[in-house]
Amino acid sequence: MFSKNKKIEFVEGDLLEQSVEVIVNTWNRNFIPWWLLLPQGVSGAIKRKAGYKPFIELRRYGVLSLGQAVFTSAGKLPYQGIIHVAGIGLTWQASKRSIKLSTANALSLAKEKNFSSIAFPLIGAGTGGFSEKESEEIMMEEINLLDFDGSIILVKFNK
Repeated sequence: MFSKNKKIEFVEGDLLEQSVEVIVNTWNRNFIPWWLLLPQGVSGAIKRKAGYKPFIELRRYGVLSLGQAVFTSAGKLPYQGIIHVAGIGLTWQASKRSIKLSTANALSLAKEKNFSSIAFPLIGAGTGGFSEKESEEIMMEEINLLDFDGSIILVKFNK
């Protein structure tokens, strides 16, 4: 079901500098303790700026299903929270399915929590094995199928 009130914006920049209520963290299946992982990509940037609190909270969810979305506080970041999605599988690679599920589940959780603005990184791009263009196309395909009244920002990282 397509929402008439959905606003989608594409930006180049830093996910952590977007003016939204909630951001999405592309995460793994949560089977390796957060403190064993070296900070990389989106998660690394979040750990450096938010601190460890969101990742300590994330542990309470245990191992996540592929594409599952869970909510934590934003730590030291100025957001109302972080939605973490299991966008990569056990082999540290994304798939079209994991990108679609992650996108759908993040928007569903944002809607459930009454957020009206959300910023996504390009799920599966980079270390997930997909190009930015492929990730964007898959995410847009899924976003256009979903009912979310609000602002969605897709952020292509720009150093």
